[in-house]
Amino acid sequence: MTRVLLTGFAPFDGESVNPSWQAVQAVAAEPPAGLEVSAVELPCVYGASLAVLRAAIVDARPGVVVCVGQAGGRPDVTVERVAINVDDARIPDATGAEPVDEPVVPGGPAAYFSTLPVKACVAAVRAAGVPASVSNTAGTFVCNHVFYGLAHLLATELPGVRGGFVHVPYAPEQVADRGLPSLSVASVAQALREIATTAARVRTDIRVAEGATH
Repeated sequence: MTRVLLTGFAPFDGESVNPSWQAVQAVAAEPPAGLEVSAVELPCVYGASLAVLRAAIVDARPGVVVCVGQAGGRPDVTVERVAINVDDARIPDATGAEPVDEPVVPGGPAAYFSTLPVKACVAAVRAAGVPASVSNTAGTFVCNHVFYGLAHLLATELPGVRGGFVHVPYAPEQVADRGLPSLSVASVAQALREIATTAARVRTDIRVAEGATH
């Protein structure tokens, strides 16, 4: 069995729920066949989120790590391709911190690519009937902070572990009166099951066009 660690975030920016954590919990409760799945909630806090993530990896000893976060406004499940070494907060984190143009890891590389089969994961999610796409920016908030911190940890200390990041839309109850895109937590959970399974089984990504013009 492949051990998979999934992480989601606690609610932030005045929200009462975070669909990333709701969906991750659902997958851990009903994992895909052949996978041993554990789930951990990360605080939406610069620095502290990486400390919780590191402790979870040490405890779970996974072969695959998939961190998940909310991307309000996006209409589909987006598998992130690249993490960049910058924190640039447009809104404060859960403790009020608002770093501007600070490195995630001082002296670290400018960026890391996901070590998950990004395009194969997207294809698997679409085949399951859930909308998905490749994303080329994870932003510069705590989601990217965690993605970059994870990638740096795996590259420098745990090269046998593969990992990446997935953004998910709002849950319907978050935007019922706002007219913004949403996706049910059940659909997001199904997408994450497909991503976890694909990540565990596929080592070489498929070669299909999933680029963006802007």
